[in-house]
Amino acid sequence: MSQSVNDIQDEIAEEFSMLDGNLEMTIEYIMELGNQLPTMPETLKTEDNIVKGCQSKVWLDAKIDGDKIAFAADSNTAITKGLVSILVRILSNRTPQEVVDADLFFIEKIGLNRFIGTQRSNGLGAMMKQMKIYGLAYSAKRESQSN
Repeated sequence: MSQSVNDIQDEIAEEFSMLDGNLEMTIEYIMELGNQLPTMPETLKTEDNIVKGCQSKVWLDAKIDGDKIAFAADSNTAITKGLVSILVRILSNRTPQEVVDADLFFIEKIGLNRFIGTQRSNGLGAMMKQMKIYGLAYSAKRESQSN
């Protein structure tokens, strides 16, 4: 059985807790997570896939795969790429409804705002919002197909 949204967030919080709130190590780790993000095809790095509200360039794409959403993402900055990789890890391969209903508490649990500043925090919010919009869109699409 796959892990729940909350299980993955707890797992992420645990990984970060090992860094003992060390700013440098936390930033390093976030960038390392970004390096593990699967490469996004250049063809998906379009204007349509740019997340509005991010200081850095962030591309986010969603495809429906069976009844689950698969997200692809990238960014032109290492830290932002790391942040979006965490969201992809939590929300990819979920049903549209799971994405919409996800309560993303990991940011607070890790104390991420202390490390990333207001601008990046707003950008992270914009990325989460965009993922939920994809969830809503696919959910509505599925609704109309079943009627």
